[in-house]
Amino acid sequence: MKTLFHSLGKDFPAAIVVVLIALPLCLGIALASGAPLFSGIIAGIVGGIVVGALSGSHLSVSGPAAGLTVIVAASIAKIQSYEGFLLAVVIAGLLQLLFGFLKAGILGDYVPNAVIKGMLSAIGLLLILKQLPHLVGYDANFMGNESFKEKNAENTFTAFEHFAAKINEGALFIGLISLTILIVWDGWVTKKIKQIQLLPGALIAVVVATFLNEYFKTALPSIALQPNHLVSLPISTEEKGFLTFFTFPDFTFIGNKQVWIAAVTLAIVASLETLLSIEAVDNLDPLKRATPTNRELKAQGVGNFISGLIGGIPVTSVIVRSSANVYAGAKTKASTILHGCMLLLFVLFIPAIINRIPLSALAAILIFTGYKLASIGVFKQFYKKGWDQLIPFVVTILAILLTDLLVGILIGCVVALFSLISSNFRSAVMVVNDTNNYLIRLRKDVSYLNKPIIKRKLEEIPENAYVLIDVTRADFIDKDVIEEINHFMQHAHLKQVKVEVKKSKHKSMHQLFKTPNSSQLSVV
Repeated sequence: MKTLFHSLGKDFPAAIVVVLIALPLCLGIALASGAPLFSGIIAGIVGGIVVGALSGSHLSVSGPAAGLTVIVAASIAKIQSYEGFLLAVVIAGLLQLLFGFLKAGILGDYVPNAVIKGMLSAIGLLLILKQLPHLVGYDANFMGNESFKEKNAENTFTAFEHFAAKINEGALFIGLISLTILIVWDGWVTKKIKQIQLLPGALIAVVVATFLNEYFKTALPSIALQPNHLVSLPISTEEKGFLTFFTFPDFTFIGNKQVWIAAVTLAIVASLETLLSIEAVDNLDPLKRATPTNRELKAQGVGNFISGLIGGIPVTSVIVRSSANVYAGAKTKASTILHGCMLLLFVLFIPAIINRIPLSALAAILIFTGYKLASIGVFKQFYKKGWDQLIPFVVTILAILLTDLLVGILIGCVVALFSLISSNFRSAVMVVNDTNNYLIRLRKDVSYLNKPIIKRKLEEIPENAYVLIDVTRADFIDKDVIEEINHFMQHAHLKQVKVEVKKSKHKSMHQLFKTPNSSQLSVV
């Protein structure tokens, strides 16, 4: 325990920031999923305490994810029972646990760095674009929304036309004050006054915003925010109170085909989203610590198993809360666990106080986090790296903005793979000449995709030329390429072309090159 809480001075303030962000996101994602509101809170608590304790990640925060809302909503509709759906979440958790034991976590290592950085920048831009309406009091969509398509046939960009005409003066004022506090606190106050470095600017912004709205209620009621512009935690009026919010899975649905389809879908998608998020968070970690991915899948599996057992929607590692955790200064996973504990305590003891927090203040926190994720410096960095890195980075950003996280990542990976093949294609074969002396050098891995360019270059060699074919630097040469070069060597004498082949005797593939005709010389 001493090791876990040795950075409590940094982790506790970070946990406060994360829980403030997590509250509306948990509620919004549950609402969008067609699940009971409190199921999102349950998932947030389990993601914080259970997954946080079992995970090997130092900074990742788990909870309900916006990327699963469509799957969850469709599954509930098909199963036609929320209790039956909870059974699917339980089974999905067991499948994720199995994935962990099968070491499926290695899949995350194959995502290119340009795509991961593109994902982070896209999330940052999404936060800015999606939270601007909430900043000005247009709360038509839930706060955790990340998809391109929105309600009423709107999308991320057309929604701007609507909220521009529906600005709430009180929300706009509170949102701008909150954003100003965050900028000044992060950029000046904490650097000048060392004694208050541990006090998070997000907490100051929320406290000021809440008191401002309470003041408006008495002094300027015309601009005071109504309940639909505030956090809305469910409060039980029954004697059993808190316990009435829990729901349990119905195991009679065990033979239902739709339950198993939902379970497999949730297990695969939640695992992929977790692995991508973990890669991204490890990129953000100032200490560059690596998360054991197979352990993470096991932790997520246990988390979903427990969440489903007590009425929660599925959990994954979530990049928005995780990045907020990083930028709030967290050092260890104590921050994640504490945020889960605070979430539990808030809904148990002070829901009425939490329900006074303006959504515009929380939107300001998310916009500020988005600005840090999508910094101009990252774009400059990839521009300097060259087109082979810049193109997958930009395509990933655009794809995520115009579709969703997983589809955008898939598109980014395909483009990165094409860029890799293209780069290797160009650099695998080098041809230079000085008058009638030619050097053809094969480097790295020479695939069958290089065959057309090699064939064309060989055909362009004029009569009475001298050709040196150097393959010593090639580790792999496709047999079609070898056959093409052998064919050229066997017929080069017809054009009075002399050929030398420089190869390595230590590489068995190089021995497939045939000996040239007597008019040529082969050099080993």
